[in-house]
Amino acid sequence: MSRIGNKIITLPAGVSVTVDKNTVTVKGAKGTLVRTIDPDIIVEVEGNELAVKRPTEQKRHKALHGLYRALINNMVVGVSDGFKKDLELVGVGYKAANQGNILELSLGYSHGIFMQIPAELKVTTSMEKGQNPKVILEGIDKELLGQVSAKIRSLRKIEPYKGKGIRFVGEIIRRKAGKTGGKK
Repeated sequence: MSRIGNKIITLPAGVSVTVDKNTVTVKGAKGTLVRTIDPDIIVEVEGNELAVKRPTEQKRHKALHGLYRALINNMVVGVSDGFKKDLELVGVGYKAANQGNILELSLGYSHGIFMQIPAELKVTTSMEKGQNPKVILEGIDKELLGQVSAKIRSLRKIEPYKGKGIRFVGEIIRRKAGKTGGKK
């Protein structure tokens, strides 16, 4: 029994879903998202409710049932509310700036890092005195947003001794104790 797959998705006002064979299109105030799903999975739209059903109890169908329900729900939330990821740069001399969708990062390397952010996402940076520089990513596609934020984060991974690197705002890092004592 799939608990997630059996949940009904309630469509907010202004969101419409169309299903054409194995393509699901979700339109809302913030934009349109399209996803191709497995032909075995059944998507039914009735009024302002959407249900995802599976044809059999095979292990493969059970796995896809919950997966596609979650993906379609993320599409509905994305076109109605949108998603946002906040990253903070922790370290001396770390800087972030953007010009349009080009992100410029100074992360302690001998050169600056320039990264082209996809057009579907909106990037903003803030550098306030006394606080760590922040990179804010916003968009309607949760999958793309997660991939881009993971790529930015991989440019300078969190170091467990001093906690320097790029992290999500509010993320808790497990710290290690450094060397102890001197000579015996």
